[in-house]
Amino acid sequence: MSKRALKKFIAELDKGALQEQLLELYERIPEVKTYYDFVFNPKEEKLITDAKIKISNEYFPTRRKRPRKRRSIAQKYIKHFRTLGMNPILLLDLMLYNIEIAQTYEQSNPAQPDAFYKSMLNSFKEVIQYATYHHLLEENASRIEGVVSLAEENKWVNASLFDEAADQT
Repeated sequence: MSKRALKKFIAELDKGALQEQLLELYERIPEVKTYYDFVFNPKEEKLITDAKIKISNEYFPTRRKRPRKRRSIAQKYIKHFRTLGMNPILLLDLMLYNIEIAQTYEQSNPAQPDAFYKSMLNSFKEVIQYATYHHLLEENASRIEGVVSLAEENKWVNASLFDEAADQT
């Protein structure tokens, strides 16, 4: 169904039928429920805190012995929060936290596989792009520079690429 056809369909419905449609969507489709729960009761700080706990648990587990180091966990939260329309300042904080916790882990466990460094570079490029788009580079410059300098200090294989990505702003 096209957007135009949907608008026509909605225009033909009376208020009661429209309310029933929305309630049915809310009950049947989990994404709609999640969206409305977020819109009417955002609790953004709590969502960010919970996501940070899950991300740090990937590198510093509390219940198992070995860290999983899955970048996909952080990406899942970032994508979900973008879809919900979360405050860009909070989302950028989470994106930077993801890289910073990975760097903290790497300091105590050097010599990670190349895929680790490559995925962190991808995350960093995403941070730069997001911060540029939302005009948040200036207020996060110190954290961004911290990520670059830590990559250089720890002699990451792709440290120069971090510096290049930061300079492209």
